This record gives sequence, structure tokens and C-alpha cells, in this order.
Amino acid sequence: MDQSVPLAADASLSRRQLLNFLTGATVATALTASLYPVGQFLVPPGEDTGADGSVVARDRFGTPIPASRILQEPPGTRALVAGLAGEPTYLVVKEDRTLDTMGIVNNCTHLGCTFPWNPLDQQFQCPCHGSLYAPDGTVVRGPAPLPLKLVHVAVANDLILISPWRETDPRTGMKPWWV
Repeated sequence: MDQSVPLAADASLSRRQLLNFLTGATVATALTASLYPVGQFLVPPGEDTGADGSVVARDRFGTPIPASRILQEPPGTRALVAGLAGEPTYLVVKEDRTLDTMGIVNNCTHLGCTFPWNPLDQQFQCPCHGSLYAPDGTVVRGPAPLPLKLVHVAVANDLILISPWRETDPRTGMKPWWV
């Protein structure tokens, strides 16, 4: 007994079907190739984080900043670096030429403006609506409703590591508002 399956009479592709298949494959390949760069542009790059969520402090061009470069500044200097998620963060050089273990994120809690440190008045001054912050980031004058966000700062192998602050806020003694 013959167990073979008979072939259909028109099992081969016609010329029109072949051209339609090749055209569809070409369009799909071109569309995929053009959408890939658009998708890469729209998705932000991942950040290399440590086990505790720490990132390396970087300058405005994305280059890691060596701790030795910031520690050459005089005590009391507030250096602005890119920290967690690229947020501008102030680091403080202490009197003993080390970095303070607490950094202050440079985003006003009123409307998110960035602001400068005024060394003459010894306070952060938001130019948008006049909020003033003490050196530790507490509100001196509103309209800012909350103190500035804190981050942990550590130095390892001449790299500055910035990690999220999840513990009690030492300025208020309460759970941080940003957690």
C-alpha cells in the first residue's frame, strides 16, 4: 500500500505570489530597520548602578569625575555634578579635605528649578520664585514647601559614588518625602 500524500495540482507559487512575497519582505525589513533607531532614541539608556543603587558622579558631558579633582578645591566648596538619574547634585568639600557623606539634589521643591549656591549669603537661592534654602537644604523662605532631596556620597578608588537616601531625614527626623 502506498502511504504517500498526493500533491496538489498548483503547489508551486505563481510569479505574482512570488513578487508579492518579496515586496512584503522588503517593506517589512526596511520598516524594521528604520524603526530601530527611533526606538533607541526614545528609550533612555540604562544606568550602571551598584547593588545599593549607587552611580558614579559625572560631569555635564557624562565623563566620570575623579574625587581628587574636587578635593583640590578649598574647604566649603560646593561642586555641582550629575548624580542619580542625571540630577544635578551638590557635593561639599569639608574642612579635612574629604567629601561630605551627604549630597544635596539641585531641584527646587516648589517647581523643580535648578539654582545656584550663593557663597556670600551661605544659602541656595532659587531664582524662579525666590525660595531660599539653608546649607543643609532646609527651607529658609518659601514658596518651596519641602527641604531639598538628599543622597549618600562615598569615595572608592578615586570615584565618587552617589546612592539614594532612604533612611530618616536627619534634618527633620522623619521619613524622607522623596521615598
